Amino acid sequence: MTRPGHRAVALPSQEDAACAVLEGAESRTGEAYAAVAETHSAVVFFAGDRAYKLKKPVALGFLDFTNPRVRAAACRRELELNRRFAPDVYLGIAAVHGPDGRVCDHLVVMRRMPTDRRLSALVRAGAPVEGPLRQVARVLAAWHARAPRSAQIAAQGSPEAVWARWEASIKQLRGFAGRLPEPVPVDEVERLARRFVSGRAALFEERVRGGYIVDGHGDLLADDIFCTGDGVRILDCLEFDDRLRWMDGLDDAAFLAMDLERLGAADLAEKFTGWYAGYSADPVPAALRHHYLAYRAFVRTKIAFLRAAQGDPAGGAEAWQLTGMTLRHLRAGAVTLVLVGGLPGTGKTALAGALAGQLGFTVLSSDRIRKELAGVPAEQRCAAPWQTGIYAPHWTERTYQELLRRAGRLLARGESVIADASWESPGRRAAAAALAGAAQADLVALRCIAPADVAQQRLAARTAGISDAGVAVARQMAAMQAPWPEAVTIDTGGPGPGAGQPGPPGSADADADADAVQRAIKAIRPPGPQHAWRPVRPVMVPD
Repeated sequence: MTRPGHRAVALPSQEDAACAVLEGAESRTGEAYAAVAETHSAVVFFAGDRAYKLKKPVALGFLDFTNPRVRAAACRRELELNRRFAPDVYLGIAAVHGPDGRVCDHLVVMRRMPTDRRLSALVRAGAPVEGPLRQVARVLAAWHARAPRSAQIAAQGSPEAVWARWEASIKQLRGFAGRLPEPVPVDEVERLARRFVSGRAALFEERVRGGYIVDGHGDLLADDIFCTGDGVRILDCLEFDDRLRWMDGLDDAAFLAMDLERLGAADLAEKFTGWYAGYSADPVPAALRHHYLAYRAFVRTKIAFLRAAQGDPAGGAEAWQLTGMTLRHLRAGAVTLVLVGGLPGTGKTALAGALAGQLGFTVLSSDRIRKELAGVPAEQRCAAPWQTGIYAPHWTERTYQELLRRAGRLLARGESVIADASWESPGRRAAAAALAGAAQADLVALRCIAPADVAQQRLAARTAGISDAGVAVARQMAAMQAPWPEAVTIDTGGPGPGAGQPGPPGSADADADADAVQRAIKAIRPPGPQHAWRPVRPVMVPD
């Protein structure tokens, strides 16, 4: 426990519990009396029913423990902060004395927790952990609800602060470039992370105004959570830099989600973030969940390389695993504008609804917006000859402008959008592309087609729905439709009933062809190693 010639005694200012550091340390059933564990910044000694944590005298860029006074202060801070989550585990501080009787270091004294009840061990063993995980989500959300807040803390949720943390980790990881067997794709990580942050200023500012930036845990890992008979114990929060602990509550929860996925439990990661969002009443966009999970994976990538540099043989392999996770979630969280266009009767509305149901994107319908602007109910029939009534050119222009305005607001807030309209005009397609570029969002164009007889049958059978176009209007539009070479063509003429998400009963597009939906999804999110789980929320169709 202590170096030869050293002894540990309690500091007079700490609780009596710490005075018994070596007294009454009883053996534990099924575990060795003594053991030792090492991390990149600390060594933990286990003896009987006690654990003693010693800060390593290292400088790692993001922390510097080379000064013993700094280590002592970090021990005191660790005790104070961790008692917020596990007051019965963190017992006190002990001083380490040298042969001359002088204090040369300090230890955090803790109650030893049962190794076989670590969350990480339970997950690896395939044990049922949904109950304890749900409790962790509730405990974390409850702490966040009452956690300290201030202007100084809130500033760490700004887009500038979020990017500064990314940038610091990117810089540190680039420092390993000459010591790695193959290059890490840091440039791609930087590009994707910068793109998300720079395009989501409105989202981050809303999070700040909403009070979501808190003094959190900062290092929520499955190794430091214990599932005991009397509840969970959450240990080892970040103590060496307050600014790294001041973060969005979702960012705090994302750390554990990342670790669960690293352990091969992506389903538990998804459930955990969902439970946390529910307990905290946080209607967070899926893209932000992915972004924070990617950031946490990248932070742990850096730590894994540090461990490898210190001689940990498992560090290198874990670093590569975490790098892949970082990229998967950055790509899965890319904010996207999807244009679903085509002539009347080609199934674009059914396809848009089916895609939204599977991807959790928000649908904006030009038909619905047009009638909203005209002040009529969406289901009210307003059929009119070609380019007359509410389908006159100035009404159509106004409709597309409003659609793009709403899309821009959603994209800036991290919501991916499906824009359901004809998109027959190259000028309007160019305006949508410009919007996506300004919002730092991906743009995917899908052009729906169907055999002429199928489209005409759909239009002739249309008895409900919000679209008013009939066969005559469809013919006029077909004659004027400009080529759309950049769009992915989706043939919706296959069998539909029961294959996709149903539309309004009696509408021409009552069902989406399952094959067409899958082809469209592949165009939006190409399959491959970049795939990651995507939390899905109900489709929101603005009225």
